[in-house]
Amino acid sequence: MLNVGKIEEGFVLDHIKAGHSLSLYDHLQLDKLDCTVAIIKNAKSNKMGKKDILKVECDIDKLDLDILAFLDHNITVNVIKNGEIVAKKELILPKQIKNVIKCRNPRCITSIEQGLPHIFFLADEQKGIYRCKYCEEKYTDRTK
Repeated sequence: MLNVGKIEEGFVLDHIKAGHSLSLYDHLQLDKLDCTVAIIKNAKSNKMGKKDILKVECDIDKLDLDILAFLDHNITVNVIKNGEIVAKKELILPKQIKNVIKCRNPRCITSIEQGLPHIFFLADEQKGIYRCKYCEEKYTDRTK
């Protein structure tokens, strides 16, 4: 049995779809933080069958909840203080995301103008559909 010790202060991302923890690690830019990170892949889960877990020992304010919610708003975010869970953060789809995804429309101005931020607005909260600010191109696949 694998045993990963508890953290004293930080956060635990639980209920990540199995196999998606490394993608989250990259999108959240955890490699740029000077902190301890434990990645647990394919852990047993009664709720999901298998799941991934990320344990990060650093200040919760360093976590971009908007990017996390965009990628998977079903993830549980547990805030840890003094080795105990003190809060659970609810993830809500952000109204706007910037430079997380790129517009797929080859005629979009973001394809031509280098350095222009890729901005998407939430167009349909129920379906999780985002649209490009510049060309209205629809984006629905939040797993990439």
